[in-house]
Amino acid sequence: MALRTLVTRRTLRTSPIGFRGLQTFSLPDLPYDYGALEPAISGEIMQLHHQKHHQTYITNYNKALEQLDAAIAKGDASTVVKLQSAIKFNGGGWKNLCPLSCNVHFDSIFVMVRLFGIGHVNHSIFWKNLAPIREGGGEPPKGSLGWAIDNHFGSLDALIQKMNAEGAALQGSGWVWLGVDKESKHLVVETTANQDPLVTKGPSLIPLLGIDVWEHAYYLQYKNVRPDYLKNIWKVVNWKYASDVYDKECP
Repeated sequence: MALRTLVTRRTLRTSPIGFRGLQTFSLPDLPYDYGALEPAISGEIMQLHHQKHHQTYITNYNKALEQLDAAIAKGDASTVVKLQSAIKFNGGGWKNLCPLSCNVHFDSIFVMVRLFGIGHVNHSIFWKNLAPIREGGGEPPKGSLGWAIDNHFGSLDALIQKMNAEGAALQGSGWVWLGVDKESKHLVVETTANQDPLVTKGPSLIPLLGIDVWEHAYYLQYKNVRPDYLKNIWKVVNWKYASDVYDKECP
């Protein structure tokens, strides 16, 4: 039975130093069965990727967030600084929570932490970027996004070749993105390392399509041949989702 997307949040207690509550996350269900993307992506990979890797980001982020909440309440600057690495990895590649000094501005820390959870957010986007073939996966984009792709890259095939080349060339782990600059309305292709979000490449960039090129996304099926994974994932790309986001950002 197909699983429906559901993201639930619970709010940590409000800090006694005047901040609003922090939010933790739980693992969203997928809108399709684990085996629905085969043969492009195996059910075994999808289940492992979702249940283990995505869940690990959420678990570690929630744990670090609760510890941070307690440290802020106590005014414990040393612990806040120590928690930066856990929140950065599980939450994404945002800049450090605070300067490496003893003069920590807790209000700034709190505001930035609310933007974290990017390891979780990246994966939540990734699941929506995919769809079974019987539900439209792999169908070329239509409407305004299709026109914009032709205008900016020459053709859909040219865009795919560019994203495949940049994704294959990315050293280590990370993501390859198709995004739109909501100010200029231009489409861009970017890569980010680890769990860094697309916004680290520009504050006005909105992700339309993100492809996970960490080995855990493909190794069980494609071994170390990342280009084969990149070639086949387009068969299940959900261009309708990307088009909906584009139309919202570029009406």
